[in-house]
Amino acid sequence: MKRVVDFGFKALVAGLGITTVYMTVTFSVNVYRGLSWHNAQTKLEKEANGTQT
Repeated sequence: MKRVVDFGFKALVAGLGITTVYMTVTFSVNVYRGLSWHNAQTKLEKEANGTQT
């Protein structure tokens, strides 16, 4: 019985570790995409303001 509980605990901890890595990577990718989008919007606004004057 102890081996089953030990294996279950190790599986749980491994799952939490994998989930943590996945969430970290996903968050980093989303931050990068958000910054890229924001920079693109800023460039479009500057171009639009430049052509209007």
